[in-house]
Amino acid sequence: MKLFGVLGDPVSHSLSPVMHNAVFKALGMDCEYHAFRVSTENLEKALYGASVLGFGGLNLTIPLKEKALDIVKPTELARQIGAVNTVDLKEGMVGYNTDGIGAKMALARRGIEIKGKNVLLLGAGGAARAIAFELAKDGAKVTIANRTIDRAEALVKDVIKIGKAKASGFEDLKDLISDSDILINSTSVGMYPKISETIVTSEMMHKDLVVFDIVYNPQNTLLLKEAKKAGATTIDGVMMLVFQGVESFKIWTERMPPVDIMEKAVREKLA
Repeated sequence: MKLFGVLGDPVSHSLSPVMHNAVFKALGMDCEYHAFRVSTENLEKALYGASVLGFGGLNLTIPLKEKALDIVKPTELARQIGAVNTVDLKEGMVGYNTDGIGAKMALARRGIEIKGKNVLLLGAGGAARAIAFELAKDGAKVTIANRTIDRAEALVKDVIKIGKAKASGFEDLKDLISDSDILINSTSVGMYPKISETIVTSEMMHKDLVVFDIVYNPQNTLLLKEAKKAGATTIDGVMMLVFQGVESFKIWTERMPPVDIMEKAVREKLA
């Protein structure tokens, strides 16, 4: 049996085991995926231990993604983003970041083109970094808006090395949204248990807008409810979670997993 896992602290909330084990079962693969609580101080030992024990691959979650850069061999994109969320153990320890790819694929699944589009990205944290790099790399014009504009400006300095990006605060959100094709919330606003919160309301949106909330608990956030009121297209956070998992699975196994089975497993668990 080949073992896979996710390392984090905390990690009991992770939906990755449900998602990957559903695929292993569906494909008849002799593999299992488990969650392991690992502190930042013990990450290096855990990674080398998993490698020695013959693990097939690992995911990393908070607070280990940045620390892993100093331990594994990161891809160029992971290095630029400054975080690793997937480790391949076939030949040494190679670190990838699949978060941005997950967001891009969630958009692509709905037939939404990235190139040349004006994307308004709310937040400037770790998820925002991955998404901003991936979309800018593929030709989107990304505006990063954050409550503290200094963080947005710091992220833009890195992103403009590979594509188009600019920074903003939250005071001009209505005007920014009117000029945007895609709005992505990469903050935790609206996440359980604070489900009555949203940064953007329906009167700030337009019907040609695509609204993508990376929050997946709840699946139908207040932001998405407001977007539906405005007649906008909506995408929930489950699909980013699923597609980053799809990319990890492909890296580890060189096989394309059934996306519908991964999505069903996640949605049933959340329900």
